[in-house]
Amino acid sequence: MNVRQRIKLKDSLDKKLGGLKASSSKLQNFKRSLFTKKEQGGEFEDEKQQKDSTAQGGRQIIAGLDIGTEYVKALVAEVEGDNINVIGVSKKHQSLTDMYAGAIADISGVVDNCEAALAEAENMAGVGVSKSVLGIAGELVRGITYTITYKRTNSESQITAEEMQFVIEKAQAQSKTKASKQLSEETGEDDIDVKLINSAIVAMYVDGYKISNPIGFQGSKLSIRLYSAFAPMVHIGALQQVAHQLELDLMAIAAEPFAVSRTVIGTDPSSSISAILIDVGGGTCDLAFVEDGGVQGTRSFGIGGRSFTKAIAEDLGISFEQAEKLKVNLGSSEYSVAERSAATKSLQRTTEVLLAGVELCISEFIEEQGDKYGALPSVIMLCGGGSSLEMLPKALNSADSDWAKDLPFTHKPRIGLIRADAAKGIKDLTERVSDHTFITALGLLRVGQDTMISIEPESKLKESFKKVLRT
Repeated sequence: MNVRQRIKLKDSLDKKLGGLKASSSKLQNFKRSLFTKKEQGGEFEDEKQQKDSTAQGGRQIIAGLDIGTEYVKALVAEVEGDNINVIGVSKKHQSLTDMYAGAIADISGVVDNCEAALAEAENMAGVGVSKSVLGIAGELVRGITYTITYKRTNSESQITAEEMQFVIEKAQAQSKTKASKQLSEETGEDDIDVKLINSAIVAMYVDGYKISNPIGFQGSKLSIRLYSAFAPMVHIGALQQVAHQLELDLMAIAAEPFAVSRTVIGTDPSSSISAILIDVGGGTCDLAFVEDGGVQGTRSFGIGGRSFTKAIAEDLGISFEQAEKLKVNLGSSEYSVAERSAATKSLQRTTEVLLAGVELCISEFIEEQGDKYGALPSVIMLCGGGSSLEMLPKALNSADSDWAKDLPFTHKPRIGLIRADAAKGIKDLTERVSDHTFITALGLLRVGQDTMISIEPESKLKESFKKVLRT
């Protein structure tokens, strides 16, 4: 019996026995004995009691669930100030029908996979989890960058946190309208209901003067450039249902490209990182544009690792499972020269399509930024299981590839994988979060940390601008 099963059994007993008098020593002893018996030479703790005492004792335990098309990845971590310590890790394979284009297609199937992954991670951590952050991806997750200019009635008065909040909420409302309109045009469905999931301040100006924190400044005109991520309620509702069935407190839902950027940027408000981050998942390819430590925008399109596998399966007339095995073992002598050659051609053709998608997303981002946008960051960093395909980074970096020739790079971009040990302020105590495939899950933990910020009410808005929105 794993940690989560024992917690559920304990909760069930609590409910069933709750109506009886606490003085019934036999019942109390029976309940306690269920969680103190020995199994395989070790003592079981009362996990529910441990969770309660954890909260009271000040330990902050959270889970990041990266529900991907190919795998569910679960991380259990303890948050200590600006630091995050990963203490449990697991991943479980998804079936072909569980996800579609990065979104949940079968809630019950996804719940089962999440349950298994989370239980294994909790067992490794030795503690149960009640708080979680879930990621969301797909072509219908929309990142909007919007600039709003607010004319102040009294230029001599100092800008307050409340005034900032008012302007940000106006920008978010305008962005939401824009996101809903875009999705309606693309899908042909009227009045698609979307919900804000993440926000990040890109730039702020007072009377045309760029500043990092306008609170306390004087001036007649306040301009804020705000990145906001929205997702359709149908997808958000599916994630909420997953959390409900897992009996988890859903702290936040994060757009996965935004989560990737949080892994790289960390909590340093003076970060000067500039890069294009590309997460190649099983069903989608997600891009995040980061400049001077701030998220400028995100894009997504529906090509991922499974697209490569399907191409092999169709070209060679084999099953998806056989094609997947061939894809990951392309250099093996188990396959004939003809099979490997045919598979390589399929992969090359799909790589060209993916590069065209990357080029289109970057072009759309530049168009949205306007005429004043300068040069693109010259660093491109990859993560996600799909980027494990050696052909992809090589194609991005190849001198023969012309995908970037019409894009405003000052010089040829440098291509590399995001290493898990490069995650800012996140320490892996399990020594099992070893590569670029867990980057999104690490970012979800960072979003959870952002959400957990607990400070005095009078300074809450000021701190949130610096530490949550300024990402």
